Amino acid sequence: MTRVIGLISGTSVDGIDAALVDVVGSQTDLKVQLVAGKTFPYPANLRSQILSVCSGSALSMAELAELDDAIAQEFATAALTIQAEYDRAELIGSHGQTVYHRPAGKAQKDSASGLMGYSLQLGRGALIAQLTGITTVSNFRVADIAAGGQGAPLVSIVDACLLAEPNISLCIQNLGGIGNVTYLPATGKGENKDESEIFNLGDGISGWDTGPANSLLDLAVQHFSGGTKTCDEGGAWAASGTPCQALVEDWLAQEFFRQAPPKSTGRELFGVDYFDRCLVEAEGYNLSPADVLATLTELTVASIVHSYQTFLSAMPDRVLLCGGGSHNLYLKRRLQSQLHPVQVLTTSEAGLSVDFKEAIAFAVLAAWRVRGIPGNLPQVTGARTSVLLGEINSCWHSWA
Repeated sequence: MTRVIGLISGTSVDGIDAALVDVVGSQTDLKVQLVAGKTFPYPANLRSQILSVCSGSALSMAELAELDDAIAQEFATAALTIQAEYDRAELIGSHGQTVYHRPAGKAQKDSASGLMGYSLQLGRGALIAQLTGITTVSNFRVADIAAGGQGAPLVSIVDACLLAEPNISLCIQNLGGIGNVTYLPATGKGENKDESEIFNLGDGISGWDTGPANSLLDLAVQHFSGGTKTCDEGGAWAASGTPCQALVEDWLAQEFFRQAPPKSTGRELFGVDYFDRCLVEAEGYNLSPADVLATLTELTVASIVHSYQTFLSAMPDRVLLCGGGSHNLYLKRRLQSQLHPVQVLTTSEAGLSVDFKEAIAFAVLAAWRVRGIPGNLPQVTGARTSVLLGEINSCWHSWA
């Protein structure tokens, strides 16, 4: 057993999700126990700066270094706090804070490396390791990108280990700032799975980013509330409006939704500029703020349903939601309505916390990294091969 702290702040920039996790086994016999989980909000000024950078604001190198350090310090504080009342963790897996993501195929061609992607996560692991005294694995995405992949989604392999079922097919739908899905076909095997039973599924397991989940909704709430609110609690505001289907259909014509997997995206596409265009286009329909929120919610729902119908060979038997959007009851009801008769539940109902699943996943990926176990699924990310994910930043002791 290895006690690991998983840390991540997603594209919603809500705060740092910290999970103290006991990891047992490797891939084929993986078990995790969530000892403690907590979200640590960023200081308001730091969150504002991160969102500004994600929206394309320019930084000097000195300002970039200061931001990198500030995020690392917040991550380190979260790690120290989450374990304060428990036995000390042996390892930290820190995803960091994504501030820029350029998918493979969108970069300029380089004669040596082909069409390469790029993804930048701030909160450097070396500083976290020094501040905590705990070996820290960080910078998980770069190795997959160097192998020709998107660098995302990375959690699909952990989803497969922890959530695959013998008799039913599943879609694990994360609803963070950006939505992503892992499709897990029924394994056809019993609970005692050996390695071939999980990982010889090949193209049967798939995954990709589905598009905006909370990113546009949060921007809309901040806009219409004059900055007094950051999210639509439970989807209550959107539920009081009426979605404009004509707008949803227009927005679904965006190129990303038609692009076949592997694919990934971020605030670079579904951020402030996109939201501003949505507002302009909504003006012609005389919509209330609640109607706009309902319409943006419907875009999230429609993009997920369209994604399943277009890129899966068959619809899943069940969808398990996770991430902050899983608490949006209106969004969940709309998904259930549009996916009927597919059952829509949450990962918590399958034994894996909806709020800390991503942090748990990076705890697992960190444990695999120090054991020399590859952590990506090439058919999901588009990488040429499986690779070790993450850079090891040792402190006080080193892993053999």
